[in-house]
Amino acid sequence: MIKQLLLLTILFLLSNLNLQAQNIDLNTSISRGKNVYLKKCAVCHSKDGLGKGKRIPPLANSDYLFNNREASIRGILFGQSEKITVNGIVYNRKMKAIKLSNQEVADVMNYIQNSWGNKNDITVSDSQVQEVRLKFSKGN
Repeated sequence: MIKQLLLLTILFLLSNLNLQAQNIDLNTSISRGKNVYLKKCAVCHSKDGLGKGKRIPPLANSDYLFNNREASIRGILFGQSEKITVNGIVYNRKMKAIKLSNQEVADVMNYIQNSWGNKNDITVSDSQVQEVRLKFSKGN
């Protein structure tokens, strides 16, 4: 019985350490993503993520962002040219591709998904960005 209790305690502590490491990694990614966002994205989407009226969609409280993760990553990587609907408003302006590394895209996605009232516990990794990059660079 004591061995089982000790084993359960050790497993609990290890899982707790893993969660803490993930939170530190997410916080680090968000911090890096903020820097990328301010340099590359804020000029259009604004520092507060509210966009520019009916011309440029908001990222703050954006239903599109949360319901279309792959398309959001693809938009950063390759630009956006088709109509999209964000919070009930149709946007039909082109967005140019942004030259960023996979890690920078993951970081900026983690930042915008966790800023201005947004909250998403599912992080974006550089390997997920790489998958999207490969999938859509082949014309799929």
